[in-house]
Amino acid sequence: MSANTINWERVRNRVAKENIRTYWRPYAAPTIMSAGDSLISGAPQMPRWDALPKAAVSVAINGAFFTKAENPNQAQTPDEIIRSAKECIAEGAQIIHIHVRDDGGHNVLDVDRFAEVLGRLKSDHPNIALDACLVAVNDTECKGMQEVIDRLLVNAVPVNTTALILGDNLFVKPPHAIIEKTRMVVDAGLVPQLAVYTDGDVDNARRLLIDSGLVKGPLTWLLLAGLPGCTPMYSPQSMMDGLVRQVGLIRQVDPGANIIVCAGGRASLHLANLALLMGLHVRVGMEDTVWKWPHRDDLIERNVDAFRIARTMVENLGRELMTADEFRQMCGISAGANTTAAAE
Repeated sequence: MSANTINWERVRNRVAKENIRTYWRPYAAPTIMSAGDSLISGAPQMPRWDALPKAAVSVAINGAFFTKAENPNQAQTPDEIIRSAKECIAEGAQIIHIHVRDDGGHNVLDVDRFAEVLGRLKSDHPNIALDACLVAVNDTECKGMQEVIDRLLVNAVPVNTTALILGDNLFVKPPHAIIEKTRMVVDAGLVPQLAVYTDGDVDNARRLLIDSGLVKGPLTWLLLAGLPGCTPMYSPQSMMDGLVRQVGLIRQVDPGANIIVCAGGRASLHLANLALLMGLHVRVGMEDTVWKWPHRDDLIERNVDAFRIARTMVENLGRELMTADEFRQMCGISAGANTTAAAE
């Protein structure tokens, strides 16, 4: 501990002359502190923040990563996926993100299963926006991806502009695949969602899609920063640093971007809360994490539970949950697309 260096003789002399009075002059008396404009300058004392008043909360039902071995509550069968989606829609979810699984619980691009799940959701909820990760890993799935797009089973399709070691997986989307998938989505009249995991993915999206003229902003971005191998989020500080940096990069290449932050990995719902504080939109659910909180091991039991928590966050921050129609308008999803596709 450092030595006390206070000049006590000077302090005592000053106290003897002035006691310990505080110098306080309320120059706008009788008002002490105006909460509105300054009564002297007329300028706002505390300007209102410029933030988006409404928030979208998407739900990713099951994804491609976690199985019942990691979380026994994970939706796997078509009936489980549909039931979970319907619970979230009933509570106000505007957009549902879908994967389908085979009988062993593994992610597949199975057109029949997509048609069953998405067709039933479209028929019962024609205003809800639906998107699906159509990640094709072989020639059969490439054909299946084209069919899902051609049949307009979804409203939007994420395009992963990435090459990384995602957990224990090598996950690489080659440049030609990124470009061609985006072309397929755009030509079908669907909305491409730029799915980025790292800082480099933002630049991949810029170089391959935006500056090439294939897509024009404002675009919808999915930010999947918190997963292993992506943007490290080991603590609240690294979580804040990483999200602020990546959002800033996206804003530089797409100033009007609609950014949906996925509550992924250990950061989980803390990341969603930070995103909402920043005026962004969020995606929650069992695709992106198995945990509710970064500092505990409580598993998500139902997707609707995570949605309700996020909805409460929205409300407690003074924001308002978007309607499905407002979300469609924000992202450029054409009205009536679900009704038309369901009828076919």
